[in-house]
Amino acid sequence: MKKKLIAGNWKMNGCLSANEALIHALRSGLPATVACQVTLCVPSVYLAQVQSLLTGSGFELGAQDMSAYEGGAHTGEVSAAMLRDYGVRYCLVGHSERRQHHGETDAMVALKAQRALACGITPIVCVGETLAEREAGATEAVVKRQLAAVIHVNGHCISEIVVAYEPVWAIGTGKTASAAQAQGVHALLRAQLKAASSQADRVAILYGGSMNAANAAELLAQPDVDGGLIGGASLKAPDFLSIIAAAG
Repeated sequence: MKKKLIAGNWKMNGCLSANEALIHALRSGLPATVACQVTLCVPSVYLAQVQSLLTGSGFELGAQDMSAYEGGAHTGEVSAAMLRDYGVRYCLVGHSERRQHHGETDAMVALKAQRALACGITPIVCVGETLAEREAGATEAVVKRQLAAVIHVNGHCISEIVVAYEPVWAIGTGKTASAAQAQGVHALLRAQLKAASSQADRVAILYGGSMNAANAAELLAQPDVDGGLIGGASLKAPDFLSIIAAAG
């Protein structure tokens, strides 16, 4: 049985002093043995600081985005190879905020996943539907289309990715998919992965729609929920530690 994965997504938050205080609190509050894997996906400007603060902690370092290009004349972009230089183990690709506000297409997300895998970084591929799409009964079509693009480009190594289901309507809204709703979509994604790879059971599928200290245990108890992609709660040490404990 694979370990659950808890990924904290700081989004565009943090400063040098706050980062240090948060990681100190996390390290101080963490039990001697932790049954799950934990990664912190931080803004790229803080990778060096956080890499140093996490040394010897058991936490993995994660990034929030990466370029679809390998290198060259792409001002402002950060390549997978650059992230790997800082010991980045995981990188979010296709987060709903990137798709919605930065125009990222399914094809671009698939290419970013490919770049990450080529550099030994595990892409956390985000998929999910908007409220309008859910109300129109399009949830299944949307998430399957988004994942299919990644499978098409990375089919030979699709078992090396992580998938995060993030219903867009439940991100930062205070709404959360019920445990049954989350499980339903996770089971759908699992079946799609199994159709693409005999090793699909290796793929962790995370829930990323406002998981918090209060609902984590119920969500993580679902058979196809292998962890969580945590936004706001990852910035509060007590809440994040509670979620980590629930994943044990």
